[in-house]
Amino acid sequence: MKKRIFNFVLVAGVAMGTVACKNNSENKVEPGEAQEAAVATEEAVSYEIDTTASTIEWRGTKPTGEHVGTISIQDGTLMATPEEITSGRVVIDMNSITVTDEGMEEKDKRSLENHLKGTVEGKETDFFNVNKYPTATFEITGVTEENGQKMLQGNLTLKEETKNIQFPINTNLDGETISLESETFTIDRTDWGVNYGSKSVFDNLGDNFISDEMELTINVTAKRAN
Repeated sequence: MKKRIFNFVLVAGVAMGTVACKNNSENKVEPGEAQEAAVATEEAVSYEIDTTASTIEWRGTKPTGEHVGTISIQDGTLMATPEEITSGRVVIDMNSITVTDEGMEEKDKRSLENHLKGTVEGKETDFFNVNKYPTATFEITGVTEENGQKMLQGNLTLKEETKNIQFPINTNLDGETISLESETFTIDRTDWGVNYGSKSVFDNLGDNFISDEMELTINVTAKRAN
């Protein structure tokens, strides 16, 4: 298999819009078509994601307020040289969706979590339908730099819909551990068919809508494999 190298061709591809573009003011990512997964270089070594030290934070809004929470990473591997991450794949446990709103009563918290997961009879398809789609995946397709900011590109597969996105990250590699933290960025959930309460999909919702934009912040720790 031909090795993929992150070079001028990939950078030019980003500039031409063959992968997702970033709105610098909001870190809003616009999805592009799925791209070929990156292949590790010969000098890259494997790092296994520490699922106990890694998480995805989310935030959703509506006219009457907001909800926040976390999603766990089920497993994953990053490949990296001493200088940079070169490839990798992350599996996200959609059954782990948790609401962390302060002051919310436990019964309301559980009700919202079950609605988001799609484990409520008759409401399975409103959001993430975890019985049918128990995991989501993110597969790295490239790492570039724009205006001094490192950008991570990858294919996000959610509910069998795959889109390529990119978002800003900060990384630290010390030979034994990789720490990766994204800046907070937003995706439009309807691009992955999560349409419940979207006024861009449904008419006559008035103020009873949920914002299409969903904020995400990713924190990953990975340890060198033995």
